[in-house]
Amino acid sequence: MNARNILFVLLLVLCWGANAWAEPQFRILASEAPQAVQIISGKSLILSSEQNISRVSLAAPEQAEMVLLSPRQIYLTGKKTGVTNLTLWGPGDRVMSVYDLEIVPDVTQLKHMLHTVLPGEPNIKVLSSGNSVTLSGEVSSATNLATALALGEAAAPGKLVNLLRVGGVQQVMLEVRVAEMSRSVTKRLGFNFQFISGNDIIYSFLNNLTSLDDDGRTVLTDNVNIAGQSSLGGGSSLNYFVDALKANGLLKILAEPNLVCLSGQAAEFLAGGEVPIPVPQGLGTVGIEYKSFGVGLKFTPTVLDSGTINIKVEPEVSDLDYSRAITVSSYIVPSITSRRASTTVELGNGQSFAIAGLIKDSMRENVNKFPVIGDVPVLGALFRSSDFQKNESELIIIVTPHLVKPLDMAKQTLPTDGYQEPDDFEFYLLGLMEGRGSKPAAATGMGPAAPASGAQAAGFDGDFGHIMPR
Repeated sequence: MNARNILFVLLLVLCWGANAWAEPQFRILASEAPQAVQIISGKSLILSSEQNISRVSLAAPEQAEMVLLSPRQIYLTGKKTGVTNLTLWGPGDRVMSVYDLEIVPDVTQLKHMLHTVLPGEPNIKVLSSGNSVTLSGEVSSATNLATALALGEAAAPGKLVNLLRVGGVQQVMLEVRVAEMSRSVTKRLGFNFQFISGNDIIYSFLNNLTSLDDDGRTVLTDNVNIAGQSSLGGGSSLNYFVDALKANGLLKILAEPNLVCLSGQAAEFLAGGEVPIPVPQGLGTVGIEYKSFGVGLKFTPTVLDSGTINIKVEPEVSDLDYSRAITVSSYIVPSITSRRASTTVELGNGQSFAIAGLIKDSMRENVNKFPVIGDVPVLGALFRSSDFQKNESELIIIVTPHLVKPLDMAKQTLPTDGYQEPDDFEFYLLGLMEGRGSKPAAATGMGPAAPASGAQAAGFDGDFGHIMPR
C-alpha cells in the first residue's frame, strides 16, 4: 500500500469519527399533518382506522384516557380541559396518523339555559376553547346582555369571555321642556306729612315716602303718587304725601334643552352661568369657588328593549337672589333659589312624562305706624302705612326620550343656510342687514348650475347647486 492509499484511508476514518460524535439528526415520521379532534370534558368518542393499529401513544394521560377496543378502533374519554396529541403506528412500525386532541368544557347546559331564558335571542353563540367559554353574537338590548352574562357566569365551567354586542339603536335623545310662570302682586299705601308753624316742624316719615336733605328740606322719594301743600292761618303750612301703589308682574321662563348620549352613559346640560363665591382661606386670604345656576339637566338612559327606555333624570332650575345676599370679606354674595327634581321612569320611544306641582307661594304684609296714634280708628290711617306683597310661581318640566340615529348632514338645513350677504347698495343706502335676492353666479366660462334633484334650498327660489364643467 503506497502512501497515497494510506492517506485516503486516514481521511475516511476521520470523517467517520466526526459523524459519530456529531449530534443525532431527527426527522418527522408522520405521513400527514396532524388532525384536530375536539373532545368534550367528561364525554367520549371512538376513533376508527382503515388499517390495523400496531402501537398507540398518548402524550398527556392526565387530560384524556384511551382504550383499544379492536385493532382498528380506539375509545377516547376527555378528563381535563387542555390540549394533547395522539399518535398511531401501523404495519411495519410506520406512523400512520397523528391527532391533536383538544379537551373543552361542556357548554350544553349553558346553551339550554340561554335558549330557555332568552328565546328571542337566536344570535347568541357559545364557543368553548381550552378552559374558557366565549359568548359572541348580537343581542337586542342591554338588559338581555346582562342576563346572558349572568347565565354564563353561573353555568360556564371555566373562564367566561364576553364578545356580545348590543344591536339596534343605542343612542337616546332627551327632549326637555321647562316652563315657569311667576306672578307677583304688590300693594302699598302710605301717608306722610310735614307741618310747619313758625319755628316748630312736625314730620311723619312712615313708609320712607319723604326724607330730609342737608338743608333740612323735605324731599320726595320714588313711587309717590300724590303730593300737595296747604297753607293754614297764622303762617302755618301742611305738606302731605300720599303713596298708593298697586303693581302686577308676570314672568315666564321657558327652556328646551336637547341632549343625546349612549345607553348607560350620563349627560349633563346647563343654560345659565356660574357665580363666584369667596371662600375664606388660611392666613387671611380669600379663595374663589364657582357655583352654577340656570336651567340644568342631568340624565342617564338605559335602553331595555326595542321600545322601552329606563331613564334617570335630574332637572334643576335656579336663579340668583340678591334680596338674601350676604357679605363675606367685603364681597356681596347672592343666594341661589333652586328647584330640582330627581326621578327614574320607564318610557317608550317618544312618550313623555311631566314633573309638576313645584309651586312656590309666598305672601308678606308689613304695617308701619306710630305708637298709640296709629291704632286710633280713622284718624290713625294718617299715622300708619302698609305694604302687601304676594309671589306665586309654578314650575312644570316635561321630558320626552327618543331613540335616534346619526343624521346625514348633506340632507340637513340650518337657520343660516338661507342667509344672503347684502351688497354695498343694500347695506349702506337701504340699511339692510340681509340681502333681498340671490346674486347671479360669477362668470367662469362653465356651464349653467346643475339643479340638485329638483329640490330647493331654504331661502332660495328656483334651482340651485354647483357649477359642473362640460
